[in-house]
Amino acid sequence: MNLKRQLLLVSLLTLILPWAGCEFIRETETALRSGQQQMLAGTARAIAESMQQYGGQFPSVEQQADFIVGDQLYAHALPARPTVDGYVNDWPLSLRSLASLPGTDGQARYVLGETGGQLYLYVEVADRDVIYGQPGTRTNRAPFADSITLVSANPPARQDTIEFFAEAPGIVVAYRRNGRELKAEPAIRALWQDVPGGYQLEARIPRSILGSHLGLVLNDTDSQDQRPIRSASYASRSPGALAVTAEDLQTIAADLVQPGIRLLLTDASGWRIGNVGALGSSLPAPQGPVSAWLRFAYDALVEPGVAAELADPHPTGREQQAYIREALAGNSGTGWFRSTGSGDAVVAVAEPVTSNGQVVGAVVLQRGTDDILSLRNEGLSRLLNVTLLSTFGVAAILLGYATWLSRRIRHLSRAADAAIDGQSIRDTLPSSGASDEIGDLSRSFSNVLSQVGSYNEYLRTLASKLSHELRTPLAIVTSSLDNLEHEGLSDTAASYTARAKDGAERLRAILNAMSEASRVEELMKNADLERFDLGRVIEQTLAAYSDVYPQRVFELDNAASNSTIHGSPELIVQLLDKLVDNAVSFSSDSDTIRIAMSESGGHLVLDIDNPGPALPETMRGQLFDSMVSVRDGADDQHLGLGLYIARLIAEGHGAMISASNTTDGVRFSIRIPSAR
Repeated sequence: MNLKRQLLLVSLLTLILPWAGCEFIRETETALRSGQQQMLAGTARAIAESMQQYGGQFPSVEQQADFIVGDQLYAHALPARPTVDGYVNDWPLSLRSLASLPGTDGQARYVLGETGGQLYLYVEVADRDVIYGQPGTRTNRAPFADSITLVSANPPARQDTIEFFAEAPGIVVAYRRNGRELKAEPAIRALWQDVPGGYQLEARIPRSILGSHLGLVLNDTDSQDQRPIRSASYASRSPGALAVTAEDLQTIAADLVQPGIRLLLTDASGWRIGNVGALGSSLPAPQGPVSAWLRFAYDALVEPGVAAELADPHPTGREQQAYIREALAGNSGTGWFRSTGSGDAVVAVAEPVTSNGQVVGAVVLQRGTDDILSLRNEGLSRLLNVTLLSTFGVAAILLGYATWLSRRIRHLSRAADAAIDGQSIRDTLPSSGASDEIGDLSRSFSNVLSQVGSYNEYLRTLASKLSHELRTPLAIVTSSLDNLEHEGLSDTAASYTARAKDGAERLRAILNAMSEASRVEELMKNADLERFDLGRVIEQTLAAYSDVYPQRVFELDNAASNSTIHGSPELIVQLLDKLVDNAVSFSSDSDTIRIAMSESGGHLVLDIDNPGPALPETMRGQLFDSMVSVRDGADDQHLGLGLYIARLIAEGHGAMISASNTTDGVRFSIRIPSAR
C-alpha cells in the first residue's frame, strides 16, 4: 500500500470527531427529553390532584357501566357554527373525524358537533337507490322509505326518537316520536342532499330536547315494499351516554395549563372531555426547508419515536394511545412522538384522576421538544455542519499532504535510479536542501553517490594509469631478459628465461589492451567525422573477416535504402572488429554469423547474431562495463575491455548498443542516427 493510501486511511480517523458529536447529541437529547418528561409528569400529577375535587363533574362510572363503551356517540366541540346545507366542508373538523356506522361496511359515516347549545349532525350514506317517503304512525308497515333516526334517552325514562324522512331533496321536517305519538319538531332544522351514489343529511338540534344518552340508527331499503335494514350505532338495548366536552372542567384546566403545553382531559372510557392549550416553541421558525441530509442525519442520531401526528387529539374523540390507557388503568403513562418528515417531536405524559378510590378520567399533557433539541434546532445544524466540514477539510489536507510527500519521494526514487548512467554518476538529487527527513535521506544518497562516483572514476582511469606506470618496469624486465640470453646459461636457466620472456610478452599485450580504451576515448574527442556509406564499409570488412576466420560463415542482409551516417569509418570498423571477435569467440566452427541492417525512425539498426550460449540475466546490465567478462575456461583471464570499447565508440557516434538473447544465441544491436 502506497503512502497516499496509508495517509488516506489515517485521515478516516477524523470521523471520530463527528461520531463523538453524534453521541453527544444522542445523549443530550435523551437526557433533556427525560428531564422534560419528568417535569411534565410532575405538572400532570399536580393538575390531576387538583381535578380530584371536581370528580363529580366527570361522567360517573356507574352511568357508564350500563352500556358498552363502543356504543357511545361523541359530540365534538365546534369553535364556530356550521351552515346547515347538507355538506360537511364548512365544519371545522378533519374528514378523519367521520366515524363509520357499525354494520354498514363504511357505506354510512357520521359526525356530531356541539356549540352554542346546539347539536349538529352530519350523515353521509352510499346508496344507489334512495327511497323517499313520509313518516307514518307505524314504521313496520308499507310504504317504507330510507330514513335516519336519533334515539334519545334519559335512563331509566322511556326512549324518544327523532326521525328524518325526505319526500325529496332539500329541507326535511324532523318528527319526534314518543311511544306511538309522532309530531313534527319545528326547532330542528335539517336538510337532505342527493349526491352521486347516495345522499347526505345535515341537521341542527337544540341540545335541550335531547337526553343524556344518544344513538344513531340508519334505516335503508331498496323499495317501498321492502322492510328497511336497521343499522345502529349501539349494540345494547339502550344507546350510550353522549360524550361531550365538559365546559366547566375545560375552563378550570385552562387556568392550570402553561404556554406551549397542550392539556387533554378524558373520562374513564377515554372520551375527550377537555382540550386546552397548544403545542408551541420559543424558537424562531426555521428559515427555508430543512435539507434532506440534515433530516437524514437527525433521523440517524435521535432515538426514533411514534409519528408525531399520533400525539394530536384523536379525530373520533376517543383517546386510545397506549400511555393514556395506562393512566386510565390507574398508572402513570409516558409517550414519545416524532415526525420523520418534519422532525417535530412531542413528549407526552398521562396521569389518572381519581374520585372515591375510582379512576374517573385522565389528565394528558403534551409538549414539543423544539426548545431543547430537534431538527429545527440551529445548534444541531451548526454542530453537524462544523464537524462534517472539519472532517472533509482535514481529509482533504491530509490527502494533499500525502500527494505532495509521495511525489517528493517518487522524484527522489527516480533521480536515484537515473543517477548512474554509462559514463558518469550524478550526485545532486532533489530535496537535498530540505530540512526534513526526506532532505536528510536525499543528502545521504548524494554523499553515497559522490563516493561511488569517485571510486568509479578511479576504476575507469585505472587501466590507463596501470598501462603508463607498468611500461617502464616491463621494458627493464624485457631488456634484461634479452641481455641474459647472450650469457652462457644452462639448459634449465635458458628454459626459465624463455618462460619469463613469454610472461613479459603477455603482460605487454595486456598493457596494450588496457591503453587501447584510453586511446579510443582520446580518438573520439579528436576524431574528424565525415559522411560515409556504412553498408559499403560493412561489405568490405565482411570480406576481410571471411579470410581471417575461415571456420565461420558470414552473411549480410542489408535492407536499408539509405545507409549513410556521419562518423569515423576507422572507429566504426574497430567497433565491428570487437563485436565480430566476440561472436567468433562464443560460436563454433561452421557456425553462421549474420549481420543485418535496417532503417527505423531516422536511425540505422545494425544487428549481429551468432549462435552460442545465452547471456546470464545477472550480467546483461553490466556487459558493456569496463573489466567485465563472461568468458570461462581457457579465457577466464580475459580483461573484458572489448565490449567496453565498442560501447565507447557507439556512444561517441550518438548510437545505442545493447545485447539480448535469441532462440539459438545472442544478438548485439546498434542503433545509430542516419545522415540526411
